[in-house]
Amino acid sequence: MRALIQRVEKASVTVEKEIVGKIDQGLVILLGIKHDDDDNDLEYIIKKVVNLRIFEDVDGRFNLSALDVGAQLLVVSQFTLYGDTRRGRRPSFTDAAHPDLSKPMYHKATKMFGETGLKVQEGIFGAHMMVEIHNDGPVTLMLDSDERR
Repeated sequence: MRALIQRVEKASVTVEKEIVGKIDQGLVILLGIKHDDDDNDLEYIIKKVVNLRIFEDVDGRFNLSALDVGAQLLVVSQFTLYGDTRRGRRPSFTDAAHPDLSKPMYHKATKMFGETGLKVQEGIFGAHMMVEIHNDGPVTLMLDSDERR
């Protein structure tokens, strides 16, 4: 499982000209699910995202987590995080999970993020979305559950 996280001042996701998710200060989490991901991968990503110290303290140092600052989360499904561009000019998405697996896991992820006590908004799985991101810093990090092995 991969999560591209961006610290934001604000962000929103729009589907068919309607805002379906909107946050103020917090994190946008673009979540990609691999064909062999399981609950262990999901738990790793959830814990890592909410506890990662990427918010500044009074001295301007990255010492505070999303939990520490009460960050809001905007979670958007993003199968293209598993795009393989090593050959040719068109990415291959063979590592990305089929929607039959990824859709329930995506919804489980948004539920688990909510169980941390943080406010969670989300995109619409499988929809064509317009995501507006006001990256703060900019701070952008890639997390991959394969790195825990």
